Amino acid sequence: MKITILSKSIVVVLAALLFACSGENKETQTTETVSTPVEKAPVEAKVEEKEPEVIQPEEEAVDSNASKTVSGEDLIANSDCLSCHLKERQVVGPAFLDIAAEYENNEANVTKLANKVIKGGAGVWGEALMPPHATLSEEDAKNMVRYILGLS
Repeated sequence: MKITILSKSIVVVLAALLFACSGENKETQTTETVSTPVEKAPVEAKVEEKEPEVIQPEEEAVDSNASKTVSGEDLIANSDCLSCHLKERQVVGPAFLDIAAEYENNEANVTKLANKVIKGGAGVWGEALMPPHATLSEEDAKNMVRYILGLS
């Protein structure tokens, strides 16, 4: 039995060597190149190369204050406020319309509520805790509060 496995292995190795060595065609082909003389055309005129024109886009005049100000509604939509508050009904915190009905829309209330948004708090609308939003700028918080108080 050992002899048959050994002989089968030798046959396979020899077949692989035979296949690998005899697969190439050793003929080489030679190609003949014929060169023909090329007539030179007379130079009529020298063409000046011009650099391509680069067209610069016109710059728009942008009011620097307009690009910095984002509406309170957009700030709320892009924050986590809507996970606890909705415009018309209470979820975890009060509805925006309830807040607008409770507080008069004046600068004192805007500042007071903006600080409450930034620092967080609890107890005014129930036991639910509003987490602090310390990364929110005071101006953005005021814009958000102005939007909410403007709903009434």
